[in-house]
Amino acid sequence: MRVHILQRAGLLSVAMIAIAAAPAAAKTIRVSAEGADANEKLQEALILAEPGDTVELAPGTWKLTDGLSLDVANVTIRGAGVAEGGSILDFTGQQGAGEGLLVTSDDVFLTDFAVLNTKGDGIKSKGADRIVYHKLRVEWTAGPKETNGAYGIYPVESTDVLVDSVIVRGASDAGIYVGQSKNIVVRDSIATENVAGIEIENSYDADVHDNIATKNTGGILVFDLPSLPMQGGHNVRVFDNIVNDNSTPNFAPKGNIVASVPTGTGVLIMANRNVEIFDNILADNGTANVMIVGYRYEHKDPNYQPLPKAIVVRGNQHGRAGYAPKFPGGDMVAAAMGGSVPPVLWDGAGDAIVLDEVGVLSLNLPDVKTPQSEAKPAPADLSKGTPPAALPAIKLPESMEAKVK
Repeated sequence: MRVHILQRAGLLSVAMIAIAAAPAAAKTIRVSAEGADANEKLQEALILAEPGDTVELAPGTWKLTDGLSLDVANVTIRGAGVAEGGSILDFTGQQGAGEGLLVTSDDVFLTDFAVLNTKGDGIKSKGADRIVYHKLRVEWTAGPKETNGAYGIYPVESTDVLVDSVIVRGASDAGIYVGQSKNIVVRDSIATENVAGIEIENSYDADVHDNIATKNTGGILVFDLPSLPMQGGHNVRVFDNIVNDNSTPNFAPKGNIVASVPTGTGVLIMANRNVEIFDNILADNGTANVMIVGYRYEHKDPNYQPLPKAIVVRGNQHGRAGYAPKFPGGDMVAAAMGGSVPPVLWDGAGDAIVLDEVGVLSLNLPDVKTPQSEAKPAPADLSKGTPPAALPAIKLPESMEAKVK
């Protein structure tokens, strides 16, 4: 009998230890927009959330004066929709210049809410791996203005990034920006009336597909810049997008790198390598449907590689382009060529292969040190050469894909 009691006591102790070690059941924290303390209630919910929890935003409009932050892993922030009547985080009265929402933790899922009129960036995540931006709207409702926040959707320094079914309007730098990150998918989203619609910068392994980039200054940008911790951007596929009518005058603050993007740019590749641009619909971009250029600005980074390398343009549908070119001397070049320049513009540096059956204009600047004043624009044939092997599709962890199904 005594042995039995000791055995049962031992089992009970083991069970108690197992219960203590088990994580608490995931819970839903519901937050209402009502009341003068809505800002505090929402931030408190983000602080009190534990891994596995969902912070649920009720329908309504939050009038927020301070930015929000989340640093707990494996948390979902879920709203009731992005349109009027959904969950609207309105930062028109924001006091500071920071972002609307900052996420610094892994495995976060953001879905079904809107962020409006932030003083700084809309939604930013930094060092947040396996982050999912899904069914979100970030907008500056007064339209394009230099005083708008720089970035709408802004993941940086992350591995495994999914941007899916978002809408961004009015960013004074990039609507959807992914920087210094690896393994990226940007899909099924709309970027309009931003300086750059979608930008992949200093990043490795990205698929940008099935998006609409329209009425921006430049539609889709793939950049690599000097003096950043992560360099050598490569392996980017831009495909199955609609990139049209990117005609908004550049409203970026002076000194910003995208302030140099010419109005009317469709897809712009600068100083990246192994980039494929294919199966897109490109039309009504007044400077060019596709631009391929080197980085032509002063820098002090001895390790930086400023030339585009192994750029492939193939299988795209080209509509009207080059009828209002904004590169230096573009008007004269267009006049000399009968009113417009070809849909593809190459500065002459680095290497590219263009297999689309459209014209290419080369500025014949053989390296980035040659001044643009020495440009000698002329048609070029970039159809020769053997394209590099096709890049593989990006695969994200199944746990990420499951969240958006």
